[in-house]
Amino acid sequence: MAKSNQFFVCTSCGHESPKWLGICPSCKEWNSFVEQEKITYKKKPHKANIPGLELEKISIPQTLNDISAEETSRFQTGIAEFDRVLGGGCMRGSFVLIGGAPGVGKSTLTLQIAKFEPNLSILYCAGEESVMQIKQRAIRMGVISEKLWLINETRIESIIEQAQKLQPDLLIVDSIQTVYRDELSSMPGSVAQVKECAALLQQLAKKSSLSIMIIGHITKEGDIAGPRVLEHMVDTVLSFEGDNHYTYRLLRSIKNRFGPAHEVGVFEMKQDGLDQVPNPSAYFLEERNQEMSGSAIGCIMEGSRPILIELQALVSPSAYGTPQRTVTGMDRNRVLLLLAVLEKRTGFKFSDKDVYVNVAGGLKIKDPAADLALCMALVSSLLDIALDNNQLWLGEVGLGGELRRVGQLERRIKEAEKLGFNHGWIYNNNNYKNPPSHLKDVLQSFVQKKAQDEKGLLCDKNLKKN
Repeated sequence: MAKSNQFFVCTSCGHESPKWLGICPSCKEWNSFVEQEKITYKKKPHKANIPGLELEKISIPQTLNDISAEETSRFQTGIAEFDRVLGGGCMRGSFVLIGGAPGVGKSTLTLQIAKFEPNLSILYCAGEESVMQIKQRAIRMGVISEKLWLINETRIESIIEQAQKLQPDLLIVDSIQTVYRDELSSMPGSVAQVKECAALLQQLAKKSSLSIMIIGHITKEGDIAGPRVLEHMVDTVLSFEGDNHYTYRLLRSIKNRFGPAHEVGVFEMKQDGLDQVPNPSAYFLEERNQEMSGSAIGCIMEGSRPILIELQALVSPSAYGTPQRTVTGMDRNRVLLLLAVLEKRTGFKFSDKDVYVNVAGGLKIKDPAADLALCMALVSSLLDIALDNNQLWLGEVGLGGELRRVGQLERRIKEAEKLGFNHGWIYNNNNYKNPPSHLKDVLQSFVQKKAQDEKGLLCDKNLKKN
């Protein structure tokens, strides 16, 4: 019996199966398997067969002392926030993947490199736009560079050939899902095409020390489209995040072989492109109302960068049998956990109240150091008493109501002092006298100091009972 050449591939993660499956066992995606034929190459795989291109040249072993690794192996892109995320600049021979939602500014960010570093030779390969459209955007952004080459090409062999001829400092491919190889029968953007084209670009980057940046699409779940192996092949994975309702953008490093991971750069989208935000704390706090109850200032870490944030809470009597819990910018389960701790350990009752929590500015946070700030915002809204204007609340709250220390405390304090926050509640900090070790102590001190009306005195009695 002849062996069948048909098999099924998951369009989400690239998992292969000899038969059709309703759900992918790898990524758990439903109805993602499509039928494909076994890939047959006219010639040897992973070889571009271009005259003068020697990607298959055998490498000669070298000792560690023979290999040069000087700082000159990096070059600056001219965008300080971009260089920060890359680990101090772009490494020569690096392979960088930039992913993000449509319209977030991926192409604008890469094109701005030519604006701030006009002496850097760049080959920009556009697969989704014509060179005329890119020219119009470059004029609007004020890009003036004689070393920026544009090409509208999606055939991987032609892109590699032009890169070999021009020998630029940086090759930008926009996007990897539009690039294809002639020797494969599948459509551009398929798992096989993305994997094969990325493998050729990886060889080009490592063999010729050419820095390559590829732009990738994302799925509706927020993951980078294509096979998961794509993220393993590249040296750096950057995620460009943003909200259509806000002008700020976050460039976050998910993986970086040449620098710290989870580093963040902040940008603001304007008419002429992306502007850097060197002080994001002041940017996110500039519109806060200092006399409003239910508002507390915390500090989170994004990579090695401390950012001050405003946590807002609104607590109101429930008009329904089941109280509402609406959370924006935080993990909803974390908020429910802290509400249970407040009710069990401190005596404040939230079970008959609607609770709404928001992180001002549209940020999404996961740092547990914001627990104390959220608890203070909730109690402040419940009592309708505003917190001190220049007070910082920093600490993780455990299930027993105990306060736990947070990491990188010195950086957080310096960031707070730079913006005028000269006092606050910070657990295990020598700069503050007798820091409390329990959430109940913090709230009791706050009630005694601030609550002068009948509502505050009743809550103070509840604290003493517990």
